[in-house]
Amino acid sequence: MSTTATLDLSRTLGVLLAGGQGSRLYDLTQHECKPALAFGDNRRIVDFTIAGSVRAGLRNLLVGTQYCPGTLNMHMRHRWGNAFDRMILRHGPTVTGDEQGYAGTAAVLAANMAEIDASGAEEVVVLAGDHVYDMDLTAMIADHRMMGADVTVAVDAVPLRDASSFGVMGTDADGRIRMFVEKPLDPPHMPGDPSRALASMGIYVFRWSWLRPVLLEDMTNPRSGHDFGKDILPRAVMAGHAFAHTRPVDAEGRAPYWRDVGTLDAFRQTWIDLRDGLVRCRRPEDVTARRDLDPGHDGFTGHMLRAGGIALSPPLSGARRWTLLDETVVMPGARVEPGAHLTRAIVAPGTVIPCDLTVGEDAAEDARWFRVTAGGTTLVTQAMLDRRASKRIPVHASSAITLGRI
Repeated sequence: MSTTATLDLSRTLGVLLAGGQGSRLYDLTQHECKPALAFGDNRRIVDFTIAGSVRAGLRNLLVGTQYCPGTLNMHMRHRWGNAFDRMILRHGPTVTGDEQGYAGTAAVLAANMAEIDASGAEEVVVLAGDHVYDMDLTAMIADHRMMGADVTVAVDAVPLRDASSFGVMGTDADGRIRMFVEKPLDPPHMPGDPSRALASMGIYVFRWSWLRPVLLEDMTNPRSGHDFGKDILPRAVMAGHAFAHTRPVDAEGRAPYWRDVGTLDAFRQTWIDLRDGLVRCRRPEDVTARRDLDPGHDGFTGHMLRAGGIALSPPLSGARRWTLLDETVVMPGARVEPGAHLTRAIVAPGTVIPCDLTVGEDAAEDARWFRVTAGGTTLVTQAMLDRRASKRIPVHASSAITLGRI
């Protein structure tokens, strides 16, 4: 495996696609884009991608923003501003002069072609800013160069039932992509494994001398959606110059973690997976060496004692009240009063959960006030609680417990 000490990345530019709204996260992304969404203690979703870029030794980064970029811009400058020699934030509507912004993922690079040319890049690494994953980009770039590829795609095996949400491909023994279809209704399974499909992770390494003319031609095509998966990658596959990069597994056969946290169910489960150490995924603070928690801290704040899903609050006025948090995520800035019972819930930032509130035991009752998914996750926001309180006898906050860290 190559390392940053042996791989010259001086002519390699990272391009971060960070404009997604994350509409399937509903109220959580009402005021900020999906990559900027809080994810654990002092982290945001985008930090996993940026940390991987820093580990690889990328020194130049162009960030394409679009939907509600304010929080993301501040976070990138504050937390990651010194991590790169050059970081450029490029807002779609400003760059294009159109309030709709970038017309597709490939349009981000096409609209910023002058910036890419000026960087002197020979390779462009396109990164998804809204996934939680662990990726050795150095190894991927080394594979790309070794194969002489026009494009290399990071891939992962996903359950066949979920494959319709991804670009799905088939490869030969050398890793050359022989077939690719974007978000198929009936996805093909992997050879010898009818339960899984080989899916694109939305991470690409392009040879810029190949991609540049393809982008120019694509932008003049009125039928194109200007999307990497639908419009650009198939051209490289047809030419036989597209390769798949599979991340190495550990001694137990486990691949590094990757999940698109684009739904409430995936967001909640991924948060819990990382909090409980159930997955193989390096955390962003391993790179930044910025840790606000004391060594040995279990990730919760306030005077809480956690054991499994049970959180026991301290005695209040001589009484001991149980607070149950079972498979539940309490985001930064949210508070939970002693006595609440929450099962498979997400508590949004700024929300105060009243004492004795029960969520997750009566789906029909929950659906009256909160957002309940088909997978059984319940999203609770302050606006939802206010609406509920206006229809019921209000319960006043007292001695609330602040949570929200992994």
